[in-house]
Amino acid sequence: MNLRSMDLNLLLVFDAVYSERSISRAALRLNLSQPAVSNALARLRHTVDDPLFKREGSGMVPTPRAKSLRDPIRQALELLERGFRGDEEFDYSKSNREFVIAVEDYGETVLIPRFIDWLAEAAPGIHIQIRPEPSSLLTRELREGTVDLALDYFALQGEGFVSKCVLTEGLVTLSRIDHPKLGEQLTLDSYLDLQHVVITPRRKSRPMIDLALNKRGLKRDIALTVPHFLSMPAVVQRSNLLATLPRRMAFIYADHFRLKTYTVPVRTPEFPVFLIWHDTHDADPAHRWLRNHLIALCENL
Repeated sequence: MNLRSMDLNLLLVFDAVYSERSISRAALRLNLSQPAVSNALARLRHTVDDPLFKREGSGMVPTPRAKSLRDPIRQALELLERGFRGDEEFDYSKSNREFVIAVEDYGETVLIPRFIDWLAEAAPGIHIQIRPEPSSLLTRELREGTVDLALDYFALQGEGFVSKCVLTEGLVTLSRIDHPKLGEQLTLDSYLDLQHVVITPRRKSRPMIDLALNKRGLKRDIALTVPHFLSMPAVVQRSNLLATLPRRMAFIYADHFRLKTYTVPVRTPEFPVFLIWHDTHDADPAHRWLRNHLIALCENL
């Protein structure tokens, strides 16, 4: 079916007839004559090659084909309606809208569980799809709207992109709770003598801890590089390796995996975490509602 050759007003007629189950009531709802509604319905029947509605008694009963079309047509009309009434409030308690958020391990571990717990109470009909991590296509996806929000350590440059710092993080080092070579404190000598598990860098820049060590002419002994943060505490729990992670994530992993936390024995600056979106969403009350609550959650962590 070529949408460019189709009269999209027919979708309004379909929606009205489906809701009213009557040609005459649909005509009143649309402020059209009954013949005009009947003619439009006939054209739509020809387009989809299906009767769509069959008369039974005094009403119109939808066919299986009509039932399959109902949800996508209603969703499309709701999307258009939201676009044209952008200044109205978003009724989150009744919405079943889906949002796509691109995050990596940090967001999945620290933010999303708390956010989903709150969302289940405040807006149980809303659906969240988590993208595994920000990708090389993120700029285009945010601009086109296939991704609503992204959470990342790096601000996104370019016209139209908004990168808001929602929190700052520090670093914490983890070890197994019964590490044979560590006591209550982690010294710099121990940090350098022991081996480490690290995450594969997403960018060309080196991890902050390695930059800090390099300024002092020092280097840690990296025994294992892994693609995801989540595998690091599992490795630490069963080995003598150390892992240095963002603070909030490290404390969560320490609780779940029964690990010991240490202050990193070299001074490192705190680093920002950004919530990113494209400004084409600024006028969307639903998008604004979602990001404002996510920002509030981050700022209260």
